[in-house]
Amino acid sequence: MYKIEGFWDVEPKIKKISFPLRGKMQVNLEDGRALLLPISAFPSIKKVPQKERSKWYLMGGGVTWDTCPEIIHIEQMLGNFQKYAHES
Repeated sequence: MYKIEGFWDVEPKIKKISFPLRGKMQVNLEDGRALLLPISAFPSIKKVPQKERSKWYLMGGGVTWDTCPEIIHIEQMLGNFQKYAHES
């Protein structure tokens, strides 16, 4: 899987979303990485009721919920769109 040191040639893909700590969202990627992000950075997710947050689904390279008007893409989670954009 890893041809060179690090994740230079690995496309980040969301495997699982969870909310292990108050105010935090954990995003597990298929390559084994896990991101712990503040929900405050994602106002649309903050509006999703806590009891519905486990009912997420993948859509077009991102993640969303039935009660969320947005699709949150992996590039938004990783930051620096120019470095992490994998879709043209």
